This record gives sequence, structure tokens and C-alpha cells, in this order.
Amino acid sequence: MVLTSHAMLGHTGTPTGFWLSELTHPYYALADQHIGVDIVSIAGGETPVDPKSWDENDEYNARFLATPELVDVLKQSPSINNVLPSNYDAIIFAGGHGTMWDFVDDEHIQRVSLAIYEKGGIIAAICHGPAALVNLRHPNGDHILAHKKVTGFTNEEEEAIGLTGVVPFLLEDALKATNAAFQCAEAWREYVVEDGQLVTGQNPQSAIGVGKAVARLLLTN
Repeated sequence: MVLTSHAMLGHTGTPTGFWLSELTHPYYALADQHIGVDIVSIAGGETPVDPKSWDENDEYNARFLATPELVDVLKQSPSINNVLPSNYDAIIFAGGHGTMWDFVDDEHIQRVSLAIYEKGGIIAAICHGPAALVNLRHPNGDHILAHKKVTGFTNEEEEAIGLTGVVPFLLEDALKATNAAFQCAEAWREYVVEDGQLVTGQNPQSAIGVGKAVARLLLTN
């Protein structure tokens, strides 16, 4: 699972980062099925949690935060720079607005994702996490998302929280520009799209569904 290292909403001075439930929900969907999960970030070191996502009443958040070794990973995360794709059958990109700045052009996201995908593994992303897929291409230049069904945080949802003019691009528009078949449900409804080796979720409500889909695919392949 990959987390953003970007901690500020553009030039607003408002803190952001990754959305906590978009880590914890899929983490336990996998871990409770005895699937090993490693957590990395873009830059390594302490990972920024979006303060708005800090909900200790959420059962999965509470469970995660009560596990010292997992909290330690968030404080001293390994960097994706050091990930060997041969060790993994899937990669999951947790969302949060920080991803819109550091997921899009990260060379190691592209290196690891492409290697996992080309050996038949799974790429999954939640909410703003599909920012990692916007520039992901096969070696021949063809976009991995071309003609694939995909979802992600919608323009409607971005507008509803007042950040349309803050984010560097609108995720829905960027996904459509790859010639992907973008799909979505009503704002804030759980919505998960599977297309072969690709699993995407529209919003935070979809995090558990993405995790369950990845677990099922791993256990049945």
C-alpha cells in the first residue's frame, strides 16, 4: 500500500496528506484474510495524515492506531524507491488530497506498478489514489487505463468540498483524458469498479470495497 508524502493543500497553508480510512479499511480487508501487507510512502519517513480524516470512532482506524507496530510504520515508513516489484502481487494507492501533487509523475510508482501489472498482478487505487494512474503507460507508450473501466473522486465531489480551484487538476478529467471509460455513482456513495487487473474506488466510502475486491482476486488467482 502506497501513501502520499505531500502535506499541504497547494499554497493555502491548509494541511492535507492521506485519508486515514483509505489505509485502514483496505489494510484489514487484506490482513484479516491472512494476506501480508507492507506500507510505504513516496518520500519515506513520517507520513502525513489528513487531520480531517482522523476519526478514532471508526473501528478500523481505532484498531490500526491501537497497534504500536503499525503506528511506527506511519512514523518511519519505507520509501517506494526501495520496493522490489518481484516481492508483490498487488499495489494499492490510498487516497487523500496529497496524492494529487506527488503521485502523478513519481518514477518509482510507475516502475513498481508497471512491473506488477506486467506479471499479472493487481493495481488498485482509492478516491484520489488513481492520480497514480494518470501517467502510467506500457513500454510502447500506450496508456494502461486506455479503454479500461475506472472510477475515482469525481468533479462533483471535488466541487462539493470547495477544492476545485485548489487541486492542480481534476482527477475525473485527467482519468477521462487517458481514454479510460470513467464510471461513477452518486456523490459519497460506495462505488468500486473492477476491470481485469485494475480495481478502483470512487471515494472514502469505497475503501473497504476496494480492499475486499483485491483480497478476493489474490485468493482466487
